[in-house]
Amino acid sequence: MLILAATPIGNLSDASKRLEQTLTNATTVAAEDTRELKKLCRGLGIELNAKLISLHEHNERDRIAELVDIAAAADLVLVSDAGMPTISDPGFLLVRACAEAGVEVQVVPGPSAVVSALAVSGLPTDRFSFEGFLPRKSGERIRVFEALATEKRTMVFFEAPHRIKDSLDDACKVFGPTRLASVSRELTKKFEETKRGALLDLASWSEKGPKGEMVLVIAGASDADLDYLALGLEALALAGTGIGLKQASAEIADKHGASKSVIYQHALASKA
Repeated sequence: MLILAATPIGNLSDASKRLEQTLTNATTVAAEDTRELKKLCRGLGIELNAKLISLHEHNERDRIAELVDIAAAADLVLVSDAGMPTISDPGFLLVRACAEAGVEVQVVPGPSAVVSALAVSGLPTDRFSFEGFLPRKSGERIRVFEALATEKRTMVFFEAPHRIKDSLDDACKVFGPTRLASVSRELTKKFEETKRGALLDLASWSEKGPKGEMVLVIAGASDADLDYLALGLEALALAGTGIGLKQASAEIADKHGASKSVIYQHALASKA
């Protein structure tokens, strides 16, 4: 079978007994980075006797057939550098291929940065959307946010420390400066920290250059938030006075603290 084994996201004490037993007894382990796996095993005092196979985003497609054959004949353990394999990490294609081949897939659960950050965010947890890593470029990042402008579920994103300020600034432009959010960094580690507040406040906090991997959690839209359909209609009405629709959308955006691109899109849709 294929065994998906979650590894600690920072604190080695979070490793379960089941994970330790799984790695100790493993004959073959596919790892995102075999060096990180060896480091983990040393930290846990595990004598690793398994054959190690590197499996990362650049070679996963090429190794699927080989790994499915291994899992069909014996147990194959899959680990990522931290957390659960397949969650913004390699493994999805392998899981799908094993399922299609009739190979059993089991899980050794463990720490999750997604759920941990959501739990401590102070934002609604009954419904949420995990959006993975944000794009590196501002334009692409804004388009991602714009596609989620009316999302009512709490949204969870991964971000690098050197981009968190720019991402928070872009989030302010689309969701508005008062939308509630949280940023968690160094989860489970010595300097774990979660900052909560309005996006504008978090953007100001991030100017200090906080370190560590970040998880950004943003509250979903509420009924009291901006009605982009209504704002689009307002932009159309303003454009009817003789100015261009893009300029009208920009003026309505400035008036309400909203995204001019989203207003423009709704105005176009209403015009059609």
